[in-house]
Amino acid sequence: MLPWSTPETAWLMAGVAGYLASTGAAVRGVFTRRLDHRTVLVPLGIGAALLAMAVAERWLRLGHGPFLSLYELLLSNLLTLGLLYALAYWRVPQVRPGAVVVLPILLVLSVWTLSLSPEATRLPASYDNYWLWIHVSMGKIFLAACLIATGNAGVLLIRAWRRRSSREVDPESPALDAVAWRFMALAFVFDSFMLLAGAAWARDAWGRFWAWDPLETWALVTWLVLGTALHLRITWDPRPWVGWLLIIVVFVLAILTFFGVPFVSVAGHKGVM
Repeated sequence: MLPWSTPETAWLMAGVAGYLASTGAAVRGVFTRRLDHRTVLVPLGIGAALLAMAVAERWLRLGHGPFLSLYELLLSNLLTLGLLYALAYWRVPQVRPGAVVVLPILLVLSVWTLSLSPEATRLPASYDNYWLWIHVSMGKIFLAACLIATGNAGVLLIRAWRRRSSREVDPESPALDAVAWRFMALAFVFDSFMLLAGAAWARDAWGRFWAWDPLETWALVTWLVLGTALHLRITWDPRPWVGWLLIIVVFVLAILTFFGVPFVSVAGHKGVM
């Protein structure tokens, strides 16, 4: 369990409380059909800022970035996912309905983080490489773009299910769908950059660009599924609900690749539970 008295954990708990308040505002807005978007955005932004303090506290204490253990990966991604979603929520009104899907996902990741031990980690020599920073940064933007698209896809599926027995038309659906696929296209770009930077890092760290270890393989599978989804969207034009399911599938694959495969692997990418 976490040592609740540490400053790092205090910042983490405060940040999660901000995310919880933001989630409550978003869910309340769905039931009341009256939502001041500032009640979602402000606590979300504050939560991200508090999580940044937790990351900074750990970074200063250990002397390296939080990207080794599962706890560190979840902590850093809670920060970047919340921050990037807050920016999208502020600047792109069409992603705001997806808050009722995105914010509960962030809360699930928060509970997962709180269940793990924040034990100190040592930075391997192979991680002291500037390509790693590019690789990690691209990956975080890729995952955030997938999360934003998944928020829209989830809301659209829920609305479609609720309208299944009526002839009611959702006037927001085309706009939400278009924005979801734009973020998926953005995700594909950053996923591609992540793989290229990862190959360059692997060449410097282990003397090879690619070795088909479990993480590399699943990262490639995620990229292929994402590319296939975009290709089908353009050429086949499937039913909208099929596309929304594909978006969610890509996000689930990304989550498993980020937070699952490295911790069951025995290869060079093996993480620390």
